[in-house]
Amino acid sequence: MTFASIIGIGQTDVREHWQTSIRHLAWYAIEAALDDAQVSKVDALYVGNMLAGQFSRQNHLGALIADFAGMRGIEAVTVEAADASGGAALRQAVLAVKSGLVQTALVVGVEKMTDQTGAPVTAGLASMLDADHEAMHGATPAAIAALMMRRYLHEYGVTVADFAGFSVNAHANGVDNPMGMFQNRLKAERFADAPPVATPVSLFDAAPYADGAAAVIVTDHERALDMAPQPVRVAGSALATDTLALHDRRDPLWLRAAALSAQAALAQAAVSLADIDLFELHDSFTILAALSLEAAGFAERGQGWQLARDGEIGRNGRVPISTFGGLKARGNPIGATGVYQIVEVARQLRGQAGACQIPSARVGMAQNLGGSGGTAVTHILAIDE
Repeated sequence: MTFASIIGIGQTDVREHWQTSIRHLAWYAIEAALDDAQVSKVDALYVGNMLAGQFSRQNHLGALIADFAGMRGIEAVTVEAADASGGAALRQAVLAVKSGLVQTALVVGVEKMTDQTGAPVTAGLASMLDADHEAMHGATPAAIAALMMRRYLHEYGVTVADFAGFSVNAHANGVDNPMGMFQNRLKAERFADAPPVATPVSLFDAAPYADGAAAVIVTDHERALDMAPQPVRVAGSALATDTLALHDRRDPLWLRAAALSAQAALAQAAVSLADIDLFELHDSFTILAALSLEAAGFAERGQGWQLARDGEIGRNGRVPISTFGGLKARGNPIGATGVYQIVEVARQLRGQAGACQIPSARVGMAQNLGGSGGTAVTHILAIDE
């Protein structure tokens, strides 16, 4: 089987980049990835983005960024799957390389969120939901997460305070990530008293939206072995979908797309959950963190929160998650988030994670969700012995 491997990674810090255009943000990440891979030419560019058309009034990012990066003439397209856009862009690059039609592919996830505030941001984010049956009635991603969380509390008899471990862990890890938005610790006792966003979802439940860009360079594994001292093999790559509207799901507390994509990626990689050294999941809201652990198979139904309570998601735990702070502390630049996850897993496997390092990490898993789980992209990355 032909594998695709990552030979270069790059990222910008995640924050409010008011003075930086979307093309410049993308270029900074691309430049870092090209330097890391020590290459100057790629054959195709895949851009993960959701909101540039609404917030930056700029569509057609593929051609724009290819031109600005000095790559005029190459194949370049934008991939949109809400906040799973970054993961979906990598998926397209992997398929292109494995097909043999593209030798070297560049993936960049980029989002410019903070130039807008208030109602335009709320409306833009709501576009990841079902426009006719959710957004039209005032639903937002936070409101949908609140419905899921309230149902979870009811079904399994847990309290809001029981979810504190997810955010506490994210912020504890984020302290050591200088590229992240927040480097502050969070005390568990403060979690349940945070201001509400959409009850029972609070300010400490929700990841902050931000600006940022991350990039990876992918090529055939055999070629990668000659180009990079530590190529990171994309051992598994899978994308699955579910109903877009939450009310259309047979079980609103089961992330079916997440389960399907995880199972497919694990099967491709020929590994089990016991082989996974870290899991970068999509903790845009803490309820999604718990449900992702359950969908992937790390916890039984209704018990995902217990991994956080029992300290099993920490860097020294059974299932380390959010090792650089996750979306909660690193920040959530929507269309770029999935590529940040890949960069972070690659750094762990290369042994370049600094204070965030998981000891002896050899196999990592990243899962990027779109909306309330309408799209899920799972990648298994591995480094050869």
